[in-house]
Amino acid sequence: MQTIADEGMELGSQGGVGAGAGAAKVEDKKEKTAFDVKLEKFDAAAKIKVIKEVRAFTNLGLKEAKDLVEKAPVILKQGVTKEEAHDIMEKIKAAGGVAIME
Repeated sequence: MQTIADEGMELGSQGGVGAGAGAAKVEDKKEKTAFDVKLEKFDAAAKIKVIKEVRAFTNLGLKEAKDLVEKAPVILKQGVTKEEAHDIMEKIKAAGGVAIME
């Protein structure tokens, strides 16, 4: 009978490389690249301004934008970049509304 050398071979889960792979996956979280902009609330006096801003970046008609704003809290735009989301939030804030990024 011949003996087989097991030197240098990985034998199942004895620690080694396999144990470190699970820990690396936990630390390797992807940075979020797509964000949703949500209208939380708005001042009643600024409702018309908020509707105009919503129309500007959603391509909705007046009635659809009005209905959307009145449903607050509601998601205004989905899957936008971080910069675009910040831009939309600033415009909503300037119009008298409160928007958040999710």
